[in-house]
Amino acid sequence: MSSYAPLPASGHHAEWTTWDDAHDAIVDLTWENEGWSANCQLSSERAQVFIRLSASWMVQQFIVFRDLEEPDLWLATDGHGRWGEMNGAHRTELDGCVDVDIRGIPFTNVIPIRRLPLHVGHSAQQNTIAVDLDTLGVTVVPQTYTKTSASTWRYHSLATGHDVDVTVDEFGFVLDEPDAFRRVTR
Repeated sequence: MSSYAPLPASGHHAEWTTWDDAHDAIVDLTWENEGWSANCQLSSERAQVFIRLSASWMVQQFIVFRDLEEPDLWLATDGHGRWGEMNGAHRTELDGCVDVDIRGIPFTNVIPIRRLPLHVGHSAQQNTIAVDLDTLGVTVVPQTYTKTSASTWRYHSLATGHDVDVTVDEFGFVLDEPDAFRRVTR
């Protein structure tokens, strides 16, 4: 169970910008049909990403739209770590993945932060689907998430050895990611 404040039934809105203000990411989260729907907009990539989450913050599917009316990428899970395309093709290389990480969308890191019931100093390792919005390529990236304090987390990529430390708000939403994004308040 999340140690963060419950989100309002009316949903939640968050915006981020790069430190140089060249790129914006927006998420509008709504509660519907017993789960969360996240509509993410990326300004510089002109991309829209829709992520469907269960009530317990498990990714059920994600859809990427770039320049077509039809989805450019649409993947879903059966809830047991088995992934496939919406046309029914099983993507065996993605089996066992739990989360999705899309560069440029800080919200994708909110998902494990809200779902993982970690105490300060504890970690969890899991496989994540990393999506390249330019090529629509997907790769499996093993990551470790560590809760370093009540309001800070560290992501560690086991593939690259790269660490990222972030601060989160009362809802577990990323505020700032050094050298990448900062939260916009309006």
